[in-house]
Amino acid sequence: MSFNYQQTGLGQDTDYRSDYNPQLLCPLPREQGRQELGLSQDNLPFTGVDVWHNYEASWLNRKGKPQVAIVQLIIPCTSPFLIESKSLKLYFNSLNFKQFDSQDDYQKLVYDDLSAALGSSLSLRLLTVECSYQLNKLDGTFFFFFYIECQDYALDVGLLRAVNSSQHLTETVYSHLLRSNCPVTNQPDWGSVHISYTGNAICHESLLRYLISFRQHNDFHEQCVERIFMDIMRAFRPSKLTVQAFYTRRGGLDINPYRSTDNDFNGFNRLSRQ
Repeated sequence: MSFNYQQTGLGQDTDYRSDYNPQLLCPLPREQGRQELGLSQDNLPFTGVDVWHNYEASWLNRKGKPQVAIVQLIIPCTSPFLIESKSLKLYFNSLNFKQFDSQDDYQKLVYDDLSAALGSSLSLRLLTVECSYQLNKLDGTFFFFFYIECQDYALDVGLLRAVNSSQHLTETVYSHLLRSNCPVTNQPDWGSVHISYTGNAICHESLLRYLISFRQHNDFHEQCVERIFMDIMRAFRPSKLTVQAFYTRRGGLDINPYRSTDNDFNGFNRLSRQ
């Protein structure tokens, strides 16, 4: 199945409208990216969510006074659709001059519009801009390898290799060198990736080379994380695996997809880059 982005208006000149318009939301079927990975929408080998934050949410109260908040969205990976990030930004901007009786009314409208676009329920919270949203560091082993040489930046799952097929362990590793490109605009997306697994030991250098090979790969944030999850799962068959990416914000939005064999997502760590 091939999705025609031209039919959605993505990547075209943008008219930044100030009138409320839920039709600005552009849902994209997850099925297309998953078919490329050999996955069935009805039988996914992982659980997970996509954690979004909009740091530029604003609307008006009935007296016309601007209100501001941070909107947190937690979208289940089982939703039939994901929402293209620029369309979500334009949708939120269309609410900037709409009046509401209360914050709850704003929250309900946004929830109703997003759940309709996603074809799924979601979790939506409004956080105050002065909330104590602590910055955190990722746990585990940070791998960087100053001495490695990289010349080819085409995605290559063949770079992955084990340390020793008989060495079995549980470990957590992370890197800040993830970069991929938007499949619509070709703009770079920057992120950190956090990987926990139980199974045959993975060569850290090979894993870092593999992550660097995303540098010219065009895919949405959510699909990049699912590809990393599936490539590691197929290469090493770990008994447990969790992959989460923390992408830097663009247009006031950050996206943080989480995919795991364990249904134990228990919160979000905001990094200093975000």
